[in-house]
Amino acid sequence: MVQEKKLVDEVSGWLRLYEDGSVDRTWTGSPEVKFLVEPVPPHEEFIDGVATRDIMAGDNFRVRLYLPENISNEEKLPIFLHFHGGGFCISEPDWFMYYQFYTRFARVARVIVVSPFLRRAPENRLPAAIDDGFFALLWLDSVARRNAEEPWLKKHGNFGRVFLIGDSSGGNIVHEVAVRAGEAKLDLLHLAGGIPIHPGFMRSKRSRSELEKPQSPFLTLDMVDKFMSLALPLGSNKDHPIACPMGGGAPPLSGLKLPPILLCLAEMDLIFDTEMEYNEAMKKANKDVELFVNKGATHSFYLNKIAVDMDPNTGAQTEALIARIKEFIEQH
Repeated sequence: MVQEKKLVDEVSGWLRLYEDGSVDRTWTGSPEVKFLVEPVPPHEEFIDGVATRDIMAGDNFRVRLYLPENISNEEKLPIFLHFHGGGFCISEPDWFMYYQFYTRFARVARVIVVSPFLRRAPENRLPAAIDDGFFALLWLDSVARRNAEEPWLKKHGNFGRVFLIGDSSGGNIVHEVAVRAGEAKLDLLHLAGGIPIHPGFMRSKRSRSELEKPQSPFLTLDMVDKFMSLALPLGSNKDHPIACPMGGGAPPLSGLKLPPILLCLAEMDLIFDTEMEYNEAMKKANKDVELFVNKGATHSFYLNKIAVDMDPNTGAQTEALIARIKEFIEQH
């Protein structure tokens, strides 16, 4: 008789952790939304104006690329290095929720998107995902130097205009990779900007927005607490610099070399108050930071294709977000 594994913890239908250390990420929430978390195979033919491919950018290191259609021979497109969210514990860049947004983004904003498959906690605690994000940036630099081959990027990519973009915990990675890039010597690559979208900035003490704003399928208090406890280095709490870059335990923002930042927030996000703390701390440190807030929207709303298609306000807010990011790219 096979002995049943003992469940140690569960996170909001997204993740189950067992006593033997194994992790099950099978979606156990509403079956109607299961398609959002299913992988979309790459397709090198253009579908709805975008082609995608998955390539190995190093040993056991895979990235997904999105290329828009109808690029002239002379045209060089900005490169978006995208870090997926999921509290450092779940999600993959080939999930439909990301595919539907970043294919649309590549098509509308005319950019090449590069999205690495980041290692996930608890099997790989932080800073593993940040190491992977920075490795992806170094890989882009090696492609620019012709030390690594990637035909789409080589032919169509503008390495003088590389932007970091990330959703939720991917927004934390945007900040951390930008910090490392400011300390590194990148030969032919220029970091033109960073775009954290609804970044997972928080403190160990509950903020007012955590107590008062609505929980949503993409962010519950359970996820805020448990994902961070599974992801942060052992013995750390949410005051750790990766979770709280504006806190006393983090390097002073004034001493960091950062690119221009477009901080994109949702007014009804559970962690809105601590995200705004980051904005204020960046301003105080005289950093180039612009703020864009989607009114009445919740955490990662634009990844929910059902709401984007069915709810006129969510659709309009998604269009406004894409338009603001496109404007930021054009200015930098």
